[in-house]
Amino acid sequence: MRRRKSAGLFCLATTSALCLSGCLMDGTDAVEVQKGQPNFTAQEADESLVISGLYKRNSVIPSGSAYDKIAQSVLAANSRSSEAELRSARLRQVAADKNWLPSIGPQVSLTSFGKVVAQMVVEQVIYDNGRKKAERAFAKADVEVAAVALAEDTNTRVFIALSLYTKSQQGKAEAQVARRALARMREFERVMTARVDGGVSDYSELAVINQKTAQLQAKLSAAEQISATALAELNAMAATPITDVTGVTALKTEEMSPERALTVVRSSAEKERSIAAAQISRAGLLPGLSATGVIDDGGSSGQLTVKSDQGFGFGTGANLKAVEASKDAAEQSFGQSKEDAARRIRSLSAREGALLQQVSDSKSLEGKSRETYGLFEDQYEAGHRTVMDVVGVFETLTRIEQETVDLAHEKALVQLELAKEMGVLVNGADI
Repeated sequence: MRRRKSAGLFCLATTSALCLSGCLMDGTDAVEVQKGQPNFTAQEADESLVISGLYKRNSVIPSGSAYDKIAQSVLAANSRSSEAELRSARLRQVAADKNWLPSIGPQVSLTSFGKVVAQMVVEQVIYDNGRKKAERAFAKADVEVAAVALAEDTNTRVFIALSLYTKSQQGKAEAQVARRALARMREFERVMTARVDGGVSDYSELAVINQKTAQLQAKLSAAEQISATALAELNAMAATPITDVTGVTALKTEEMSPERALTVVRSSAEKERSIAAAQISRAGLLPGLSATGVIDDGGSSGQLTVKSDQGFGFGTGANLKAVEASKDAAEQSFGQSKEDAARRIRSLSAREGALLQQVSDSKSLEGKSRETYGLFEDQYEAGHRTVMDVVGVFETLTRIEQETVDLAHEKALVQLELAKEMGVLVNGADI
């Protein structure tokens, strides 16, 4: 009878060892697959609502546009630490998916008589208050959190690059306005110098024009410097130098639900992970049942064990309540993240709408100011207006042109920030 029992336990140990080796082989295969290709397949994405949602996101950047060229260049040079974290989390999930199998391993001890005893111990959990299931849920949620972090990092990188590009384009546009204005102001300066030399005008008027010319020169230099600095930063991020890309791309940012914001998606995954961690902690406070088999030189033996990780004490009840409270805290944190995201997105959307109206008004005002300047210039040519009258109107026109440029590019930056908040600057499948 003892020999039959030993043979049965030996078979159990052998079977467990084979299962364990299969687990290790699966983990090794997973490493080999994911070293070169960390992306999710469509089948893997369908296994998680969070990852499926990230996978199916489409970029709002039009294909072939200036923004698209910038995004592709900076992503080609991207080195993401969050990618390694995602790979690590996926391997942890592979390991956790097989936590229901029995564990097997050697146990070596030294007796009081100086004898070394070697044993093979096999343990199979029979009832654990849902701990193994919670561990699998935790590992799955951990992968989802890492996937959202990767999406956030990628969208943030593209946002930084496109913001630098937009600032560079803004600097170029401001420099163009200042350059045209400077050329016209120097013509006024030349005319006024001739009038002062001829005794027709006072030197104070020439001094005013000289000052305005110097201010335009300073604006031109500052705009060129801002554009060059932003472009240099952008080229440091890009795989190839950005030289032949011009223009700002309009993005369609309407119909963006706050619930799809990446911060909300990450908070949802973190909530599930926190709840799974709480369930693991709760299971550790309650007794579980496991079967243990031991094989050594003297034969084999088996037993059923009822135990808990932390044991029972006077504080067990309070610990269980603390675990439940941690679940409530996770729910409240998720609700707060939804509220914060909704506030940010609505604020950005309202700002975008206001800028759209301001750009339209500024362009209309620019057109009227240009007509007024043309009228004053005609009257100046006819001798009905002085140089200083025309200079004043021209200065107003130049200021409005600068404001139009600034508002248009500010609107572009707000659209980029809104798209980054929603995580739609890059196609999810490409991430």
